[in-house]
Amino acid sequence: SIHFFSLRGPTRLSSRRKPSPPVVAGRMGKDGKQKVAGGSGAAAQDAHDFLIKPQSSTPPLDTSQWPLLLKNYDQLNVRTGHYTPIPNGSTPLKRPLAEYLKYGVINLDKPANPSSHEVVAWIRRILRTEKTGHSGTLDPKVTGCLIVCLNRATRLVKSQQGAGKEYIAIVRLHDAIDGARALTGALEQLTGALFQRPPLISAVKRQLRVRTVYQNTLIEYDNERHLGIFRVSCEAGTYIRTLCVHLGLVLGVGGHMQELRRSRSGALSEAKHMVTMHDVLDAQHLYDTQKDEAYLRHVIKPLELLLTRHKRLVLKDSSVNAVCYGAKLMLPGLLRFANDIEVNEEVVLMTTKGEAVAVGIAQMTTSDMAHCDHGVVAKIKRVIMDRDTYPRRWGLGPKALQKKALIAEGKLDKHGKPNELTPPEWRPGYVPPREPAAAAAAGGADGGEEAKVKKEKKDKGEKKKKKRDGDGEEDGEKKKKKKKDAAA
Repeated sequence: SIHFFSLRGPTRLSSRRKPSPPVVAGRMGKDGKQKVAGGSGAAAQDAHDFLIKPQSSTPPLDTSQWPLLLKNYDQLNVRTGHYTPIPNGSTPLKRPLAEYLKYGVINLDKPANPSSHEVVAWIRRILRTEKTGHSGTLDPKVTGCLIVCLNRATRLVKSQQGAGKEYIAIVRLHDAIDGARALTGALEQLTGALFQRPPLISAVKRQLRVRTVYQNTLIEYDNERHLGIFRVSCEAGTYIRTLCVHLGLVLGVGGHMQELRRSRSGALSEAKHMVTMHDVLDAQHLYDTQKDEAYLRHVIKPLELLLTRHKRLVLKDSSVNAVCYGAKLMLPGLLRFANDIEVNEEVVLMTTKGEAVAVGIAQMTTSDMAHCDHGVVAKIKRVIMDRDTYPRRWGLGPKALQKKALIAEGKLDKHGKPNELTPPEWRPGYVPPREPAAAAAAGGADGGEEAKVKKEKKDKGEKKKKKRDGDGEEDGEKKKKKKKDAAA
């Protein structure tokens, strides 16, 4: 007999009677079998068939909310999906803080009075970084969007300095005009390619140059105070101060710039991700005192934010480090590519984790990438990622391994160049010896070819001689005929 204890005390159960099975909460089905509530456990496995059913199509993947360069990743053209993932690198938003600062940018709201150079120097001192740079100089009195790049992100400074800009300016006219309509007409005239000479106080040489103004839009005009507010979208290097002077000349009353603010620089604007100098100082203080990274990560953004407007080329993990060393991107290293890529267009090369590897110049169109088997996809303009972030995956073939062995034995120098110990087959100009039968066959073939060429030359010479002789005979007959005609 079996004894067990309950809350009411010991109970004796006869060995002849089997204990009843435990009651499982659920409901009875139509077939009389009990269905388990929640569908878990062994009973659930009996009730359901767990299997992967074949599908004729891949379920859609929504990447519209993915961050930075991975946004709309599913809309890229797929060249191949076969590659070996390498557990190196990380998603830009999840980099360790040291790496995050190394590849960071700040969309700074520059205050009035300090120069752009002073602001950048202050940020370098606050964040204790090695290098900082900015996306384009603003005059001391001008406020607004100033992109500050940290450490490795300074490699993108040149491209951001050449990107388009947008400003909001206040112009003061020196006399009354015929309302806002006259000012709107003058702004429309001052669009397109314009000649400009930089003002007296400027950071560049004062020589005449051409700059393009894409659009001028009047926001408001005060006829009593002769003040107008307008938005201008223009090429990098356009002086709005000079534009306001030209505006006064077109209206015939004269004018000058009263106030200026930059609302957009390249890919970043004042609408998103803009922070102040106080934010930078407070974020660093919070991290120093409480080791809280959240505020610092809010202030500093990954450099991939500047490249979201570029067309994308996705690399295999095995080809990333070769590109970091300056190699051209070849077609076997390409996974996905964007639409409408043209030759000599600037593109961004990225990893499968969304990291920017380099900025390149496309050497193929989208159609060529889809149909070709080999060739150069893009050459490198500027490498962004550090070398050896991903492991090397070149130099692993049989020839490369032989070369490494010869270098280790001293039969090649450290650069792989031949020396006095180098075997003859590794010297330049070496021709491998042929087997006797092959050499004889090749000699016979060469002899036959030479005889054939000689015969062709001889035939050509004979044809030319016959033609020359025939022409001479014809000329003689013509002369005789002319003499007879003259005598007659």
